[in-house]
Amino acid sequence: MKANWTKRIIGAAALAALAGGLAWFAWPRPVLVDLATVAKGPIEVTADDDGKTHVRHVYTVSAPIAGKVLRISHPLGEQGPSLHVGDEVVANQTVIALMQPTLPGFIDVRSRDQLQAEVLAADAAIQQQEAEVKRIEAALDFSRTEFQRAQTLLRTQSTSAQAFDKAKFEVATSEANLASAKAQVEMRRAVRTSLAARLIDPASTNPSAEPTCCVRVLAPASGRVLKIAQDSEATVPPGAPLVDIGNPLDLEIVADLLSTDAVQIKVGALVRIDGWGGQPIKGKVVRVDPAGFLKVSALGIEEQRVRVTIDFADPPEAWGALGHDYRVVVHATTWSAPDALTVPVSALFRKGDQWAVFADENGRARAKPVQIGHRNNRFAEVMSGLTEGDQVVVHPSDRIADGSRIAQRGYHK
Repeated sequence: MKANWTKRIIGAAALAALAGGLAWFAWPRPVLVDLATVAKGPIEVTADDDGKTHVRHVYTVSAPIAGKVLRISHPLGEQGPSLHVGDEVVANQTVIALMQPTLPGFIDVRSRDQLQAEVLAADAAIQQQEAEVKRIEAALDFSRTEFQRAQTLLRTQSTSAQAFDKAKFEVATSEANLASAKAQVEMRRAVRTSLAARLIDPASTNPSAEPTCCVRVLAPASGRVLKIAQDSEATVPPGAPLVDIGNPLDLEIVADLLSTDAVQIKVGALVRIDGWGGQPIKGKVVRVDPAGFLKVSALGIEEQRVRVTIDFADPPEAWGALGHDYRVVVHATTWSAPDALTVPVSALFRKGDQWAVFADENGRARAKPVQIGHRNNRFAEVMSGLTEGDQVVVHPSDRIADGSRIAQRGYHK
């Protein structure tokens, strides 16, 4: 009898333990969440985009004439200025480039035959004019003889004064004709030389001969070589860019911002510069262009952009490692407050047409509508709905609803 009661007691205890375990497993547990505290502190809203450093005054040295520019960057011992990127130049002293005349162009067969025929015609014209010179010289000798005879006869009054004046006139006329004929000979020889020069073949020129030298292109300003546009020897037209010169310490930053961001940026606004490989740098906006331009993004979207120019506020020691056309990331301040009530943006969600958060009230999640003002990618300014010190759920999941039990997630090492 006693053994039966013992079995019954043990069975009842087992059933009670089983029921308690099932109740414990079935009892709803609080959802583990991350909590953040609503607090007062500084907040700023920035327009963020990529920027590019730029030497404020870049001088592009161009070819002043058409010709052959010698190699600008070459090993020592060769002819040329031997400049490299980064070399220092002095205004009106450093030779940027040397230019020589170009070689004559090739002549096709028909043009060569025409020129050769014109040279032969020029030779014949020279011979014809030289014969004319000889004829006029003979006429001049005869005129001078007649003039001398008229002088003798005039002394003895055996001829008239009119005959004497006529003989004198014939001498003067013959002398003028002779001078004109000799000038014609020189002119035709010059024409012949010009035609012969057009027949010069570039393959017949002597490359070892000393070239006609040289147009020296000097640096227009002091600074350093930023870029060599025409490094190798080449024939260039007038105005062809050769070298870019500038002062690497005279840097500014140019950023093409969306026009919707640019309208909120004022001249003098503070800028934080990072993403360049060093510590963040301070800057300030010095110019917002009054005109925008269309730019197509990498996704093929047409965007209206506005160029914003930024100066460095920190000394050169902080950004001296930067150079021309380096990439940076700029954060231009459009609004800031030193002591605003803020809530993490990750705690906000839409409830109807309002913003809302889940606030922690004694272990229960309570949905609270909030009104927010300015915001950035981390925090939002709270206008109403929350007070300083409130705990809110960040990154709320779909397991949380109004009234759900919550508990702060712990971190175990």
